[in-house]
Amino acid sequence: MRSKGLSLLSGGLDSQLAVKILQRAGAEVEGVAFATPFFSPDAARKAASALGIRLHVVDFTADELALVENPPHGFGGAMNPCIDCHAAMIRRAGEMMPALGCDFVATGEVLGQRPMSQNRQSLGIVEKASGMKGRLVRPLSALLLDPTLPEQEGKLDRSSLLDISGRCRDRQIALAAEFGIVDYPSPAGGCKLTEEGFGRKLRDLRDHEGLKDRRLVELLLVARRFRLPGGSSVALGRDRTENAALKAAGLGILLSSCNCPGPTALMPEAKTQDDVRLAAGLVAAYSRSDRLAADVEILVSLPDGTTHRMPVPRPYDRGVFKPFQIM
Repeated sequence: MRSKGLSLLSGGLDSQLAVKILQRAGAEVEGVAFATPFFSPDAARKAASALGIRLHVVDFTADELALVENPPHGFGGAMNPCIDCHAAMIRRAGEMMPALGCDFVATGEVLGQRPMSQNRQSLGIVEKASGMKGRLVRPLSALLLDPTLPEQEGKLDRSSLLDISGRCRDRQIALAAEFGIVDYPSPAGGCKLTEEGFGRKLRDLRDHEGLKDRRLVELLLVARRFRLPGGSSVALGRDRTENAALKAAGLGILLSSCNCPGPTALMPEAKTQDDVRLAAGLVAAYSRSDRLAADVEILVSLPDGTTHRMPVPRPYDRGVFKPFQIM
């Protein structure tokens, strides 16, 4: 009897190989990818097209933010709740199984490839936390793990599964050549939560404004970030694209130079009037004031649509704002 599996597909080599190995083991396979502001499903879409399989894309933002607020198994090196994130993805995939007629969920995990999150204990924690015990197949390392229910039921040929372990990727690269997989990203990166600098911005937002407003979370992907003495947050654009993103956010106070080129700043909420004046000074400090004989004038646009001009006297010293900069 042919089985059907739903395989987590990141677009990376291991996740593509998992699909190919499952197909060789006699299974029909569909893919599932997850989308958040922190990682994109674009590589998965490209891989699914190359593999010729159907792909389901799931918005995982609410799940991810809940884990960032309170990860049961803690964070990795930054703000990345990898163990809980992976378990939650597998659980979400498991919830899709009945409607799709699937017998199991699969992943491209390799035993020992990531010492902290893919050791034997962590793999067991993920399986238990996902609620998918016995229905979670890891094709690349299956022969080093206990047989799953689809294997025991004769729906999946265990002899076609593999026994890869460790961080060396020679076998995966050889398999890629065998299966004709030529397009895959490097194994590192891909998730903003693993980046230390981004983690500082996310932690600051979580600890002050919170993570309930998705617009604020998405804005962490652009602009320099400052936390002023009165408690206000300021995002300062670094180029035209980021300035446009801040203007399009549709929230808070916008500040920009009236009389010389310069950045746009967004203050979601002004905690004090001193912070507004300081934010105006920040914009002036990063503006092209060298082109002016006069002082920089800052246009302050309030949420109700009213505006006023605020002159900022010289001198303009970016160093003044360094103690307030998060990233």
